[in-house]
Amino acid sequence: ILIDGECVDKLSEYKRAKYLGRVFQDPNLGTAPQMSVLENMELALRRGSKRSIFKWGFKKEHKAMFIDLIKDLGLGLESRLEQKVGLLSGGQRQAVTLLMATLQRPKILLLDEHTAALDPKTSRIVLNLTEKVVKEQKLTTIMITHNMKDAIKYGNRLIMLHGGHILYDVSGEEK
Repeated sequence: ILIDGECVDKLSEYKRAKYLGRVFQDPNLGTAPQMSVLENMELALRRGSKRSIFKWGFKKEHKAMFIDLIKDLGLGLESRLEQKVGLLSGGQRQAVTLLMATLQRPKILLLDEHTAALDPKTSRIVLNLTEKVVKEQKLTTIMITHNMKDAIKYGNRLIMLHGGHILYDVSGEEK
């Protein structure tokens, strides 16, 4: 498997992690629920680094960066940074997970039906945030969705699969 011209299939997991960011369908899978929002963000910032002895704590500049990023979400989470992530709503958790997945600016962002478990209003918020982050960071993104309207609106290439086979592959104006 080549990512940005580098073979990654034989790399150790922590080395491969720097190439990929991912947000799962289940809001419970992308975070450590017993840890605070800040602790989760700090872990995400260390993604792709070799883990030897875990050093606890935050650098002041990291905390300031996390506060700015979380404030930009517009979800009021900047006043809840010390709160356990498990106490956040599904949409808030998905938004934090998206920030965590993109902190290291991955080569590929994988979105596995990341709004499927959310109500329609929260889904829109997370999709708008996703669009903003992807455009700002110019990320190559693979978004899996069953929602054709979202696929058409947010995708620049659509691939429809059935039984592991490509039924439809369209991009650009054809879309």
